[in-house]
Amino acid sequence: MNSSEHPALGVAIHGVGAVAYAHAASWKKNPHAKIVSVSSRNRESAQKLVDALDLQCTVHDDYRQVLDDERVNIVNISGPNHVHAEQAIAAADSGRHILVEKPMVLTMDENRALRDAVTKAGVKSIVSFVLRWNPLFDSLKSLLAAGSIGDLFYAEVDYWHGLDPSYHCWAWASRKATGGSSMLMGGCHAVDALRWFVNDDAVEVSAIANNHKGLYEYDANVVAMVKFRSGLIAKTSVLFDAKMPYTFNVDLIGTEGAIRDNRFFAPKLLAKQTHWGTFPTIMPDSADVHHHPFDAQIDHFVDCILENRESHCNIADSYQTHELCLAIDQSVANGGHPVSLPL
Repeated sequence: MNSSEHPALGVAIHGVGAVAYAHAASWKKNPHAKIVSVSSRNRESAQKLVDALDLQCTVHDDYRQVLDDERVNIVNISGPNHVHAEQAIAAADSGRHILVEKPMVLTMDENRALRDAVTKAGVKSIVSFVLRWNPLFDSLKSLLAAGSIGDLFYAEVDYWHGLDPSYHCWAWASRKATGGSSMLMGGCHAVDALRWFVNDDAVEVSAIANNHKGLYEYDANVVAMVKFRSGLIAKTSVLFDAKMPYTFNVDLIGTEGAIRDNRFFAPKLLAKQTHWGTFPTIMPDSADVHHHPFDAQIDHFVDCILENRESHCNIADSYQTHELCLAIDQSVANGGHPVSLPL
């Protein structure tokens, strides 16, 4: 697409934590977008991001000023978890397209309200389940689409990320009112990946948890069993107490073979295969936000806006990921009893 075909889309970045720096760096690279404002409750924090990335834009300390700025076409919401839903709804009501960090909501009431607000406004949206653009994920989706391991009947995706008070977002992330839960804080990446690979609707979940180190106001470690409409069964987990390097496990087991991360056993494709094969790719093996494929995600979102089409990772789709996370939390709260979906 020729950059002269469309005027640059004005982007407002609101919330300037570490991930906002990665977002801003990616927005700068897209020829169809221009960062027109950066904002935070702390004006000095917003100015720090502007200076670090040498941006020529307005700095605000009031979200209302962002939405009153006629140059803004897209609001990039990247503050603490508990403000995402309210700010995204306000952006939708003002007619702005929305990029919102995960989790986009902390409750089912927020989930429904945000979904409905975006639908009513008719704006485009994307949620930062950025691993959907990870090269490993692209390879796995291709292998599944080719039928290389037959029909899936079991899947497992885990998010194991040891976090402690040294974590830069600890002040709000460790609290239930502002962080939500371990599933919403980080496990949602695994839940979303599970949905992305399985491509089916969850109908029942049961989950158990513990809080071994007692560092969080919520359970730090959760394991959930999920049943899908097709009969496929799955496991997903989040471990914040893990003393180990960041790990994102993907296991996909089919009737004709299996995939474990970038290892595959597919004798249907490779006659007489006897051992695991591997394929080179970029793995989701780092929690560093600058390792995440935000360039690809943001390029995709810009194309969706300019071509007037919906993203596969929009708020309507992410509603289901958050619904499953919240159902898992509900099962934990109910002592592991099964919870039926939809909620």
